[in-house]
Amino acid sequence: MSNQVRQALDAFTKQYVQLWQTQTGHAPTSEALHGIESPCIIKTTETTVEWLPYKITNQLSLENVSNALDICLAPDITPFYTTQYAGDMAAIYDGQPLTLLQPWSYDDFIRLQENLICHLVTQRQHKLKPTLFIATIDSDMEIISFCNLTGNIILEKFGTRKYQVIAPNLSVFLQSIKPIIQ
Repeated sequence: MSNQVRQALDAFTKQYVQLWQTQTGHAPTSEALHGIESPCIIKTTETTVEWLPYKITNQLSLENVSNALDICLAPDITPFYTTQYAGDMAAIYDGQPLTLLQPWSYDDFIRLQENLICHLVTQRQHKLKPTLFIATIDSDMEIISFCNLTGNIILEKFGTRKYQVIAPNLSVFLQSIKPIIQ
C-alpha cells in the first residue's frame, strides 16, 4: 500500500503543477515560502518563489516520531512525507477546499516531525486516537488527518472525539482530490 501512496502523491503533484502551467504559464508560486531555502525553488522574485517538486533521494523516515511516543506508525504515512519536497498544494475534496501539506526542505521535514510529535502528545493527553495531520482547511478547529489505527482519512475537530471519515485510506484520498489554484 505504501507504494500506492507514493504513486498517488506523485500523480496528484503532477496534476497540480500541470494546472499551474496551463493556467498561468509558469510553475506554482508562493508568497508564504519566499525567503525560505528549498531545493524546490526554480525562480525567485521580490515577493514570490516559483517551485517544482523535488524527489527526495536520501532515506528519510518518521522514526523520530515513532520513537518519541513509543508507537508504531502505520506504513502509509511515511511515503506521504518522505517522497518529495514541495510547496503546500491547494485542492478540493468533495466540495471542501484544502491545503495538502508537504515538507519544503530537510529543515522543514525536521520541523514537521516536531509538529507531528506535539500533535500526537496532545491527543494522548486527551485520550484520543493517534492521528497525523496531512491537510488543513479554512477552519481553526478542524484538520484533515490520517488515523494511525485504521488508516482512514478523517476530518477531525481538535481536542475532541468528533471526527468524520472522508476516505478509507491515504491513496484513495490522494486519487480523489482535485488540484486548484488559490
